[in-house]
Amino acid sequence: MFSPKYTITDTLLANIKRINTLVNGLNNRRFANVILLQLERTAREVSSYASTSIEGNPLPLTEVKKILKSKPTHIRESEKEVLNYNQALQGLNKKLEEGKVKLSLALILKIQKQVTLGLLPSYESGNLRQKPVVVNDPRTGQIKFLPPDVKDVETLIKDLIKYVIKNREKIDPLILAGIFHKQMVLIHPFTDGNGRTTRLATKVLMAQMGLNTFSLFSFENYYNQNVTRYFEKVGEFGNYYDLVSYGIDFTPWLEYFTEGIIDELLRVQKLLPEETTSPQTGLQLFHFRILDFIREKGFITNRDYSKLADRAKATRAIDFQKLIKLGLIERKGKGRATYYVLKEK
Repeated sequence: MFSPKYTITDTLLANIKRINTLVNGLNNRRFANVILLQLERTAREVSSYASTSIEGNPLPLTEVKKILKSKPTHIRESEKEVLNYNQALQGLNKKLEEGKVKLSLALILKIQKQVTLGLLPSYESGNLRQKPVVVNDPRTGQIKFLPPDVKDVETLIKDLIKYVIKNREKIDPLILAGIFHKQMVLIHPFTDGNGRTTRLATKVLMAQMGLNTFSLFSFENYYNQNVTRYFEKVGEFGNYYDLVSYGIDFTPWLEYFTEGIIDELLRVQKLLPEETTSPQTGLQLFHFRILDFIREKGFITNRDYSKLADRAKATRAIDFQKLIKLGLIERKGKGRATYYVLKEK
């Protein structure tokens, strides 16, 4: 039976306390729905970019945003990876909101099938690997890690899931999520898509335990800032069975894992406006019309707005200023050439 070795160090304990403080602080603030919707969209964009970038996808964030917005039909593999990940994110989030997602082997297989759809042969998409694999050092190309044998993969994953379910009321959710993440990477259950599948499954697990990372932030973003460090922390060097016999210490990874969540919570905190929802900051229908028009067309002018709402010229200027103050749009150009676009977060 799976029984990971870890120590609750002062650093790990401090990280967990800080995460709880940051989450409680965010939960105690209220924001206009339009702000939350914008943050959710940004989180999906960042997650889709970062999680695929970690695995070597060359597309920059600006290109990822364009692809997710336009959803092109004739696409390259790199674009397919991004679209697959985004679709998996949206589908899992919807099912979480409906209370229809539970951590299981079937869920993990489904996630891997979604992220690799059209990128792998059908027998490798949605199925555990049927052949041995090795993990190479991306810098030298030399073999770094030998995952467990094919015959043990299913048992190891089921043991991991049982461990998580059994200890949900006993072990801190952040520690459980971190243990799950690292052990999944070490088991390396698929021929491809292991990292993307693991990060999505970890997000599901965290959401089930009360920390929904689908909505506002993307812990994948932290890993992508220093991919080498991520692989060093989440991976190991040697043969899986030898490492297990010595006892794999999950502590350094758990400290890093919780550091990443803190970093991302602080990033999102900076994006949120200081104003909470009030009569002064609440948005009206005409404000939403401005934002919807920009999302569809890419920008809006005063003349465009005059056709959307029966508002006097001076009042339209006040409407634009309110959205600027809330950090939702920004002004471009001057005079008659003035137009407004969504503010990049």
